[in-house]
Amino acid sequence: MSTAVRRGIAPGERRTPPRRRQAVRLLRHLLLVLGALVSIFPFYWMFVLSTHRSAAIFEFPPPLVPGDRFAENLQSVMSTLNVWAAMGNTVAVAATTTLLVLLIDSLAAFAFAKYSFRGKRILFLVVMLTFLLPSQLATIPQFLMMTELGWVGELKAVIVPSLAGAFGIFWLRQFFSNSVPLELMEAATLDGSGFLRQYWHVALPSARSALAFLGIFTFIGSWNDFMWPLIVLNDPNRLTLQVALSQLQTAHGTDYGMLMMSALIAVVPLLIVFAIGAKQFIAGLGEGALK
Repeated sequence: MSTAVRRGIAPGERRTPPRRRQAVRLLRHLLLVLGALVSIFPFYWMFVLSTHRSAAIFEFPPPLVPGDRFAENLQSVMSTLNVWAAMGNTVAVAATTTLLVLLIDSLAAFAFAKYSFRGKRILFLVVMLTFLLPSQLATIPQFLMMTELGWVGELKAVIVPSLAGAFGIFWLRQFFSNSVPLELMEAATLDGSGFLRQYWHVALPSARSALAFLGIFTFIGSWNDFMWPLIVLNDPNRLTLQVALSQLQTAHGTDYGMLMMSALIAVVPLLIVFAIGAKQFIAGLGEGALK
């Protein structure tokens, strides 16, 4: 028996030399490291600029190492704006919106995926058609509704219009359709489980990664939302963080050191949230792609 056959190599097939495999593996790792550095560099440079004076941004070459004005820029931001109140408002809005979106979207998606009812296809088509409409078209009708309800200036005016979204319903519907077997639904029905028990005990446990992805995606979107809170919030004590930090840019000039410090303050909580849920986020994204 030849050596190639003993090693499991088909006749006519050439085995890749070890040195070539090592070179390919090394090149792959170098590209991954380069991609990681390119992705991290904007955050690093934001941190560097937050430790310098405003004029340092226009220097050539620009500064690439931290300076000595971190504490001063942080103190300037804190003394200029009520950052903690704005951050508390943003956490309340983002957390409440995320929890309610997960609840409402998952209920709707489970019904669309596993139940048959009159008008199901037409209703789902209407939900999907909202993808074709830019969100800016709803700004004026939403503002008029908030005015009629007397909610202008209150945080619930930011939360309520974001309670459900077509993306979340579509995402979870596709997941439930593939991850919850029909046999399991039939067994739960024979066991006497109704809609809510099937939703809570059958559907949700199988969709943890998809819910984690949607939760982080929704939280980040709500945290970074700027236009709608800028329009509907007029109480200085109820501004979200993005709206409050935008007040650092004035017609008389911009202190870019303070501006970068404010951007750093806004992005650090998102990095913490993503670091906590990164594993589930990537797993949900991968499963969604495979489905």
